Formats: sequence, C-alpha cells, structure tokens
Amino acid sequence: MRKVLKNEGVQAFLASLICILIGLLIGYIVLLFINPSGAGDSTLNVIKNFLYKKPARQMKELGNTMAKTMPLILCSLSILFSYKVGLFNIGTAGQYVAGACASLYAALAWGWGWLPCMLFAIVAGALLGGITGLLKAYCNVNEVISGIMLNWIALYTTNTILATVKESTSPYTHYIDKVNKSALLPTAGIDSLFGNNNNVTIAVPLTIIVAIVIWIILSKTKLGYELKATGNNKNAAKYAGMAQNRNIILTLVISGALAGLAASLLYQTGYMRWECTQSSVPSMGFNGIAAAFLGGLHPIGAIFSSFFIQHITDGGQYVNTNFYSPQISDVISSVIIYLCGFVLFIKLTMKKWIAKSEEKKGAKN
Repeated sequence: MRKVLKNEGVQAFLASLICILIGLLIGYIVLLFINPSGAGDSTLNVIKNFLYKKPARQMKELGNTMAKTMPLILCSLSILFSYKVGLFNIGTAGQYVAGACASLYAALAWGWGWLPCMLFAIVAGALLGGITGLLKAYCNVNEVISGIMLNWIALYTTNTILATVKESTSPYTHYIDKVNKSALLPTAGIDSLFGNNNNVTIAVPLTIIVAIVIWIILSKTKLGYELKATGNNKNAAKYAGMAQNRNIILTLVISGALAGLAASLLYQTGYMRWECTQSSVPSMGFNGIAAAFLGGLHPIGAIFSSFFIQHITDGGQYVNTNFYSPQISDVISSVIIYLCGFVLFIKLTMKKWIAKSEEKKGAKN
C-alpha cells in the first residue's frame, strides 16, 4: 500500500479527490444552514450539471461546458508553465483580457478571418506577458505585483477599445456571427457530436494538442530543462551558462501567449460577448490557478481538472432557487474552487505521513 502511495501520480490524484470532497461537503453544510430541505438535491444538481437536463439536451449542454472548458485549460497551462519555472504569473487574467480585446477588435473593426484574429490574440497576450518578464528580469519587479497592475490596465484599456465596436443599445460588443462570420472558429464537424452545437469548434482538439506540446517542452526538451533549472536555482543556472534573463522573459511570453489563445478560443466561438462596462477582471484567468493545482501542475492533469471546475461552475445554476437565492450557486462553486488550491499542501501532508510510517516501521525492525 505504501509503495502505491509513494507514486507522485497517485498522490496528486488522491490530494485532488480529497479537496473536491471537502469542498462539496462544505458547500452542503452551507446549504444545510440556510435551508436543510433542499440541501441534498441542490448539491447533487451541482454535481450533475448537464445530466440534470433531459437526455435530448444533455449533449448540447455538454458542448456548452466544453466550449468554456477549453479556455480554462489554456489558462491553467499558462499558470503551470510559469510556475514550473519558479514564476507565479497572476497576470494570466490580464493577458487573457488582452487576447479577448485583440481577437474581438480584429474581428469586428477590421473584418479579419478567424486565423489572423487568433494569432493577433496570441501576440497580444505574449506582449503583455513579455512586459512582466522584462520588469522581472531587468528591474527585479516581482511578477505578482506587476501582473496585478497590468491586469487592471488591460481591463480598462480593453473596455475603452471595445466600446468602439459595441452595440449602441447595450454595453456588449456586436455579435460576431452578424458582423463577420469569417472570424468564427470553424467547427470541422465536431459540433455534430454535441447535438449540432456551434459553440463546439476546433478549439477542442487544438487545446489538447497545445497541452501535449507543453508537456513535451517541459519534460522532454533542452529548453524545458533550462527553464526549470532557472526556476529551481537561478544562480546555479547562471553559473552553468544558462541565459537567466532570457529564460524569465521567454517563460512569461509563452505563458501570456497561452492566455491570449484562451480568450480567442472562447470569444471567437460567438458564445460570449465582451461587456464594455465590466469593472472586474474575468474569473477565467484566476480559475486557471485552481485548475493548475488541482491537476497536480501537470499539463495532462490540467485537462481533467479544468473540465471538473467548469462542470461544477455550470452546475451551480441548477441549485433550487425555491429554497436559495441564485447567488448561492456561486458560493458553492467558489468554495470548491478555493479548496482546489490546497492540493500541494495535502500532497506534502501525505508525504510526511508516509515518511513517519516508514520511520516507525524501521525502528520496530
């Protein structure tokens, strides 16, 4: 049994499962305190999400969840890529916003096709990440501080720019499918698997490919080795002849590019529009932090953890509003997502417990 528990993959899975169960339990207790009558059913509805619907609607609703899961996966990849190199890119949220701004403006104002819009979003996210990298490398500005500041700069700049392509009667940008259909991501027939849901596009295979590429870069390449070496000990990496500043900048550029791509893969489906009066940074970038840690900071694990987080977030809308206010769904989802950040702590606790057990066993022998 101890041999199984020593496996890093098993530890990551168990730690994630414990966090999920604790989060669901706390959410259930909150519902019990408010109104015990509907606590059980509402908690089950959060877990079920689209399974709460009739069978004919389930695949279509699954498609909607998938459409929002893909950008979340990329945001989690953005977080874990920089974290593996010893950087905490909280600026992922702002880089996501920059990508949304670039893709939407190029689509609505300039009439670009889907691929140029996507590439423009990637460049916008990469540039914002590069600014954080330059400040970190040459001015020793902590990436968390600069990232937070740039998040707000990106938000209000985006609101100003996209206000020029919004509807006159609402704060939302125009529908892409009405203004420039060529900017919509192609479905390539994938939509037929989800009840002809046009929100399901090439974003699905593209995101999986990107996750695999990130795993290969970090685990199988010289570049990945150098980046991780810089993160583990920048002085030792510098002594070994590695370009410390270049690696920091490159890491945050790649991280920003992933966040920019995430926004493109959501807004270019036409599933969501930008609200030009919003005063808070979209939660997608911050949820990526929870998804990255819940997935054990592994690119493949991030795929499954992101789907789970988006699944329970969407499932929150099925909380019984006869017993609870609609906002309680956000409370439950937030508690579960918050607990996801304790995965590494639980893994460390498990390792200490295993080490003590082995020490006691050795003392007896």
